[in-house]
Amino acid sequence: MTPTSLSGPPGPAAPMNRQIRLLGLGIMVLFAALFVNLNYLQIVHASSLNANPLNGEAVVKEYTAQRGNIISADGVTLATSAPSRDSFKYLRQYPTGALFEQVTGFFSFTYGSDGAERIYDKVLTGKKSPFKLPTSLQGVRNLLTNTDVSQSVTLTLLDKLQTVARTELAGRQGSVVALAPRTGAVLAMYSNPSFDPNTLAGHQLAQVAAAYKALQTTSGAVLDPPAYRQSWFPGSSFKIITSAAVYDHSPALVDQVQPTLAALPLPQTNLQLHNFGGELCGGNLAQLFTISCDTGFGQLGLLLGPQNLYDEATSFGFDRAPPLDLPFAAKSNFPPVSAFARALPTLAYSAIGQEDVQATPLQMALVGAGIADGGVIMAPHILDHVTNSQNQTVETYNPTKWLTATSPATAASVTALMVSVVNSPRGTGVAAAIPGVTVAGKTGTAQTGTGLTDDWFVAFAPADNPQIAVAVVLPNQGGANEYQGGTIAAPVARAVIEAYLATNPSTLKPNG
Repeated sequence: MTPTSLSGPPGPAAPMNRQIRLLGLGIMVLFAALFVNLNYLQIVHASSLNANPLNGEAVVKEYTAQRGNIISADGVTLATSAPSRDSFKYLRQYPTGALFEQVTGFFSFTYGSDGAERIYDKVLTGKKSPFKLPTSLQGVRNLLTNTDVSQSVTLTLLDKLQTVARTELAGRQGSVVALAPRTGAVLAMYSNPSFDPNTLAGHQLAQVAAAYKALQTTSGAVLDPPAYRQSWFPGSSFKIITSAAVYDHSPALVDQVQPTLAALPLPQTNLQLHNFGGELCGGNLAQLFTISCDTGFGQLGLLLGPQNLYDEATSFGFDRAPPLDLPFAAKSNFPPVSAFARALPTLAYSAIGQEDVQATPLQMALVGAGIADGGVIMAPHILDHVTNSQNQTVETYNPTKWLTATSPATAASVTALMVSVVNSPRGTGVAAAIPGVTVAGKTGTAQTGTGLTDDWFVAFAPADNPQIAVAVVLPNQGGANEYQGGTIAAPVARAVIEAYLATNPSTLKPNG
């Protein structure tokens, strides 16, 4: 009998077991990959995800967090967070409305932030917070419970000066920028038109959207602060720089007498550069500057040459953005040397602040401040100091130099020219004169080609101990008066200077 075999061909169970094992191994690999990925997201990649603007939860969390106050140098609250009975928990409020909007900016759930709210966001929320030991029981509680990490930002701007600027503009389109020449502190920065940032900070999102849409179509481009993001022809206020170029690069031109003309023949063309109103003028640099003679300064520009004038303009900060601690500060423009190679007539116009020369009010305030500070331009800034929730100062701004624009000798010489503009009987800036104070200034009335003018005044005072430098521009004014910079802008600058010196009477005496 043949024994029966106990072995046979493999049944269906064997390949099924192998497939189950492979499936189980695959699932384990997937679980491992998921575990690694989750840990990567939560530990390694967490901070970048939280910062991602598409992260809606992060946006809501940021908007519902309490923010510190923004305060003026004279103690006025400009921005604060008030408790709100809705899901946002806090409502950002701006007690001074439109007065400081172009400095504080806004904090909006729909449209983000601008101004100091944007630049100092991490400071206001406590995300950037230098540690300081608490000095009170409440401070210890806050430290242990982490219930209030927000910090307040105190600015260099004065509510009093800002109010004067608004009052003097009297509803006209224009900007006022005032600086402390020795520190770069912004004392005032106001533009009209402005807008109330409360309209963008509200929690009724449909109303906020409607307000923003209306602002987009408002004349004056109010969403781009004119004081530091918009520019105009500086006109004759640019002659401060042209004069400094004469002293720095061609001092022989200081005493050279330019012919008395009503119109200057221009090279490479049959065109002429005309004095406004066809007036006759000429003389040496001091005479040309005092009466703001266009033909004389056009000739000086041609004699200086493109390179010298370009070098001087850029040494004063043109063609670079000033390091202001506000977002998107615009650079002012002076054409490159190559632009004049086959267009010398444009050099004459550039020397009087026309053609392709463009300047922001901030830039022209920095020009005035540079002359006032012996040729040094300090970095402009709005931050004075930061305080924590225990009202301790945890950070103070340290003034820094931005540029050396010119020499002390040149600055002194240009100062003398600017004093003559205000104090000479023939000066174009006599409307800026202040009894008992020597004011140095320069007018500007830039023709825009539309029959309107951009009217400027740049000044500082006291001339022998400068404490404040001011630039004022009123764009798109009627062009009937030759000296509109002197008749319209100069009184605004005078009022701002007077208000500041009245608050700081000790500054009227020179330093011993």
